[in-house]
Amino acid sequence: MKMITGVDFSASHQAGTIFDVKESGKLGAEDCGDKPENGPLKPVMDEYVPEEKQEKSGRYWLGKDEEGAPKIYQDALDENVSKENSAKRAEKTPEKKTSGGKEEKCTASTDKVDREIEKLKRKKEELEQKISSETDETKIKELEKKLMQVENELKQKDNDTYRRQHTVFS
Repeated sequence: MKMITGVDFSASHQAGTIFDVKESGKLGAEDCGDKPENGPLKPVMDEYVPEEKQEKSGRYWLGKDEEGAPKIYQDALDENVSKENSAKRAEKTPEKKTSGGKEEKCTASTDKVDREIEKLKRKKEELEQKISSETDETKIKELEKKLMQVENELKQKDNDTYRRQHTVFS
């Protein structure tokens, strides 16, 4: 960084000559455009200016309904479109309350899937026992094929994805 030397700072002191300076050498309030008042100046306050109603743009936004559940609101360009969309959504969404005003409760049951899996496990055990007790090679091969089929079916059905897909709601 280089120091500045030899600069004439007297020009900054001469700024008062630009304005109309009174004989006393001081700038007055009239010279700056301000009118002097008796007492301190009033503080400047923000003022509320209501915004003009904007044209509808067709935008969507997320909000909450009266019950606090999430809801999608639409600023439809055409009021008829908005009414049609809300009617379609009402048809698609299941009713949360019954005619008595009480909420419905759904229960998920995987009992059918669990029984099916238990049946396959028992069948697998039976086939393994038959294979260990069988002496004929051809029957052993047939039993092993059946055992492989049961094991493959168990692999497909004994997992969470299969249970979720085959859950019964009531």
